[in-house]
Amino acid sequence: MNDKKKVLRYINQNGQGLEIGPSHNPVAPKKEGYKVHIIDHMSREQLMTKYKDAQVVLENIEEVDFVWQGENYSELTGKKKFYDWIIASQVIEHTPDLIGFLNDCDSILKDDGMISLVVPDKRYCFDHYRPITGLSKIIDSHYLKNKIHTPGTVAEYYLNVVSKAGTIAWDPSVAGNYACVHSLEDASQGMTTVLNEKTYIDVHAWCFVPHSFRLMIHDLFCLGLTPLKEVGFFSTTDHLFYITLSRKGKGINRSRIEMLDSIESEIKEGISVPKKPALPKKIRNSLTHIYSKALHLKG
Repeated sequence: MNDKKKVLRYINQNGQGLEIGPSHNPVAPKKEGYKVHIIDHMSREQLMTKYKDAQVVLENIEEVDFVWQGENYSELTGKKKFYDWIIASQVIEHTPDLIGFLNDCDSILKDDGMISLVVPDKRYCFDHYRPITGLSKIIDSHYLKNKIHTPGTVAEYYLNVVSKAGTIAWDPSVAGNYACVHSLEDASQGMTTVLNEKTYIDVHAWCFVPHSFRLMIHDLFCLGLTPLKEVGFFSTTDHLFYITLSRKGKGINRSRIEMLDSIESEIKEGISVPKKPALPKKIRNSLTHIYSKALHLKG
C-alpha cells in the first residue's frame, strides 16, 4: 500500500473533505475530483511567491478556501459537524495546543467523520535527538491555552535538531554522520523573539515514535480530553507514520505495558547502529584464504 492509500484508507472519498496545510503537496487535490476545501496560512498567490525559488511543482498548490489566522475552524469555515473527513499531513507536530487542534477538527467533523494524520517519526528526522513528548506537556499546554510555542520549546528545538548525511529526514537504512542544524545564538534569539514579541515561531513542539503517539491519543480519550479514538494505524515508512481517528474508532487493543514496551523497542531501534550486510560465504572464504596466505608468506 503506497503512502497516499494509507492516508485515504479509512475515509469516505466521495464525501466532503477538508485538507489542512497541504502547501505544495496535497494528498487529495481538487484536480483529481475530490470534494475538498483547503485551509492554509496563506492564499494560493502568497504560497506561490513563498515557494517560487524552491524545487517544488508550483501548479500543485491548491486554491485556498480559508486562510487561517488563529481562529477556531468552525469560526473560520462557518461550519459545524459538516465534513466527512479531514487530512492533516505533518501538521499536528507544529500545533501549540495539540488537544485544542484535535477538538477543533472534531467540531467541524460529522459524528462519523474521520481525521487522517501523517506524523513524523522522530527517530528518522531532525527531531532524532529530541526527547519524546510526555503527556504532561500536552495537557499543560492545553489548559494554558497556548497560541504560540513557549520560549523553552523554541530553545530546545534549536539546540537539538540535526541533519544526517546532509538531509533533515531519512529512512532507517541511511548511514552517515549527524550534525547540528542551528546554533546557540539561534536558540537565544528564538527565545527572545517569543518573550518580547509574543509571536509564533514555526517549530516542532511535539516529538513522537509511533506507539508513543498511539498511547497519547488513547490517554487523552480516557482522560476525557478528546472524543477521538484510533480507527487505523500504519507503521513508519521512510520517516512518517499514519493514523486515522474518529469518534467511532475502537481504539487500541493492547495493554498499557505492551504499548510502553513497544515504545521502548522503537527507541532502541532508532538509536541502534545498522549492521553492515554480511559478505556472501564464498567471498568470506576467499578473503580468509588470501589473508592466511599473506600470513604464510610473511612468516
